[in-house]
Amino acid sequence: MKKIFFVFILITSFMTQVQAQNNDLQLIEKTINYYLDGMTTHNATSFEKAFHPNATMKWIDKKYEDVNAIEALSSYVKANDPVKTKTRIMAIHIAEDAASAQLELEYDTFSYIDFMHLLKIDGTWKIVSKTYATRTKSPKE
Repeated sequence: MKKIFFVFILITSFMTQVQAQNNDLQLIEKTINYYLDGMTTHNATSFEKAFHPNATMKWIDKKYEDVNAIEALSSYVKANDPVKTKTRIMAIHIAEDAASAQLELEYDTFSYIDFMHLLKIDGTWKIVSKTYATRTKSPKE
């Protein structure tokens, strides 16, 4: 009887953890989709839903660049018209209250490959840093 009870407790505990991780996955996807919405529709207010106010964005363009993510992305979308963009979430990894995501935003002649780091802050997932690379498409693509 004790073994059955112990197995029941183990299964219940495991199912609770799986359910919590699935819930976190959905919440992370929601946060990422705020970012993707901002990039595809040029809705700058979406970035405030996705990013922590102190989130950074880093990349290499002949030299190392490091800026506030919300400010830089908002300026970019306000200064440019939306263009056709194909987006996809390539991977999400979760470890307790930290997560990472790899995204691709595909345009006609190039793609952005984004690496996002997220933290669960006061129960809400926020992007705290974005690092990206630009991949130029070959003429055959």
